[in-house]
Amino acid sequence: MAKIVVVGSSNTDMVVKTPRFPEPGETILGGDFFMFPGGKGANQAVAAARMGGIVSFVCCVGDDIFGQNALLGYKNENINVDGCLLAKGSPSGIALITVNAEGENEIVVASGANNLLSEAHISAHSKLLNSAEIVLTQLETPLAVVNQLAAHCKNSGQRFIVNPAPAQQLSADILDDLFLITPNETESKLLTGIDVKDEDSAEIACQRFFDKGVQNVIITMGSRGAFFMNSDEKMLIAPPKVTAIDTTAAGDIFNGTLTVFLAQGLSWQQSIEKANRAAAISVTRMGAQASAPYKNEIK
Repeated sequence: MAKIVVVGSSNTDMVVKTPRFPEPGETILGGDFFMFPGGKGANQAVAAARMGGIVSFVCCVGDDIFGQNALLGYKNENINVDGCLLAKGSPSGIALITVNAEGENEIVVASGANNLLSEAHISAHSKLLNSAEIVLTQLETPLAVVNQLAAHCKNSGQRFIVNPAPAQQLSADILDDLFLITPNETESKLLTGIDVKDEDSAEIACQRFFDKGVQNVIITMGSRGAFFMNSDEKMLIAPPKVTAIDTTAAGDIFNGTLTVFLAQGLSWQQSIEKANRAAAISVTRMGAQASAPYKNEIK
């Protein structure tokens, strides 16, 4: 079994396709409009569930139509929502996303109820956390919660994965003895000061993470693949070549998929290869959770 607890954000994504991104102060006419369930935490939870993980999600949504629809969607994905809080009087999280003709995106998030996820809420669900083989989180929730999760997992001896997105500085307490961190190039530069452009610079950035106490590092490098390094091995694993139409949530699909296969006991190389395949499939589809493939699709 692969019991996963994902702690993170739940948003509704409002997406507009556009030939190009507007310049500051410019208005342009876009194309199609879509509304999808999103949020980095929710995306990762759905990706993990579709890969066969037994997933519980800890989040906070508003008591509005967006929050109610989100909880219904998680239940339909067979995700345990016992850890999801419905915050009365607060709006749910919203993400405004534009996608250009090359499939690249620009995103602005209004966190709403996500900011209400608290240390008290985490403490109230300690038994749920203890049931997990791996706990996974991101940075669209308050950093105090991430700090608490790090402390909890250290005390319980659980594997804790931090996907440090959106990019923020992290405390020494989070990084010390962290099982795995999964930044992209931008996040790596913020956290280590190293501009990751190739395998050599990625290795230097990984060493900076090791100096801070992290056990394992995966730096996702877009179409070039994922660079993995720990004290025993290092490798750059390239993804399948695809034509991207929407890169939204590709990193989330990678992380959710990776977590399941690590929890199942697969090797680092096997887990990363499967995560690469899932992420590659996701960029050929519109939407965040909607783009997450099922396990049979990555065989």
